[in-house]
Amino acid sequence: MNTPTMRTRTRFAPSPTGFIHLGNIRSALYPWAFARSTGGDFVLRIEDTDLERSSQAAVDVIIEGMAWLGLDHDEGPFYQMQRMDRYKEVLAELVAAGHVYPCYMSMAELDALRERQTAAKEKPRYDGTWRPVEGKVLPPIPEGVAPVLRFKNPQSGSVVWEDKVKGRIEISNDELDDLVIARPDGTPTYNFCVVVDDMDMAITHVIRGDDHVNNTPRQINIFKALGKDHPVYAHLPTVLNEQGEKMSKRNGAKPVTQYRDEGYLPDAMVNYLARLGWSHGDDEIFSREQFLQWFNLDHLGKSAAQFDEAKLRWVNAQHIKTTADEVLAPLVQTQLQKRGITADERLVGICALFKDRCDTTVALADWAAVFYADVTPSEAERAQHVTEAVKPALALLSEKLGVCVWDKAGIAAAIKEVLTACSLKMPHLAMPVRVLVAGTAHTPSVDAMLSLFDRQKVLQRLQQS
Repeated sequence: MNTPTMRTRTRFAPSPTGFIHLGNIRSALYPWAFARSTGGDFVLRIEDTDLERSSQAAVDVIIEGMAWLGLDHDEGPFYQMQRMDRYKEVLAELVAAGHVYPCYMSMAELDALRERQTAAKEKPRYDGTWRPVEGKVLPPIPEGVAPVLRFKNPQSGSVVWEDKVKGRIEISNDELDDLVIARPDGTPTYNFCVVVDDMDMAITHVIRGDDHVNNTPRQINIFKALGKDHPVYAHLPTVLNEQGEKMSKRNGAKPVTQYRDEGYLPDAMVNYLARLGWSHGDDEIFSREQFLQWFNLDHLGKSAAQFDEAKLRWVNAQHIKTTADEVLAPLVQTQLQKRGITADERLVGICALFKDRCDTTVALADWAAVFYADVTPSEAERAQHVTEAVKPALALLSEKLGVCVWDKAGIAAAIKEVLTACSLKMPHLAMPVRVLVAGTAHTPSVDAMLSLFDRQKVLQRLQQS
């Protein structure tokens, strides 16, 4: 077992067989945070041995999504398909040491064996037909059949490890059959490649989903056969979707990069994902720096966490409120550009005025668009607020706004003059102004809002009363 005095080295090792979603990326967040919080290294490894299902597009989303979230890696990305020579070299060492043997059982024979075992209410497993044992006569080698290579799993004792999430786990070796570690064409299989990678990359802590728990005893036995200590393991509970099913691509999980496109902030996503299986007291909203300061493996949750998009939007809204306007403006500009709108220097002030009422940068862009594109008030709001009785006041306001100092104070003074002259209360004038200028009766302070508009645009819209 690796000792705590060693430099921490963690890894994220996704398979590019589909677009990475939030359940996957949480398995990157925790090892990244553990490496960063302990001054260690974080390694990115792409497990691309499933040639039929792996795609470059999926790799791109992994790298793009991690870069967007700021989950920077110190080494990699390493690709398993580029390490085949190394796997075969270690495989040869195991063969030479007598830990591996050829097995000529065909798939049809293996399927028939499993059917017999299932019918007899036994656990379906390879029965060791081709495992060499002293005094045992092996079947004759069939002609023209390329064998798989199987690992000689120990037949007595147990595999025991202290899981940082699940506690002590003990698996009896007689529960494990002899694992195929190389296919008939000689290419090594997943569980073997993972061990070689973790060994070569000196990984001290493997933090991954609990769907890998069944692989762990097999991998530990391979480590032992190679004479190496195994890493510390922490198996994270599943992330469930809003319907309570395991989050997966098949169940409609979105690619991580889609959240960027939908206007979420990377720090808000990190905050939300961190709480999806880890906690620091009752703290709900925290910065990336606080998260790294607090993070350890002792407060990882033991039960499945359920994704809640409403909660994510709330967390995002809190982060938008505290994000500097100068940081928000380029993100909102990106959203506006998708609509064919080019903003200007006023966008920083627009973000400052509207961010408290927005839960995504898309919502903020909706408000910003009012300043740069045409607006069409709804007939209902127009009928309710832009009445015949208020039109003289609107005409007078248009006159005053045409000559006043164009800032918040100057506009406020012009509005006050009109209210006095027409014996109106603020809502009676502010509401129709909002409807005509911004297209809605609900906006922040009307003088602050108008000051961010181009004067001519305001006068033009008021004259449409």
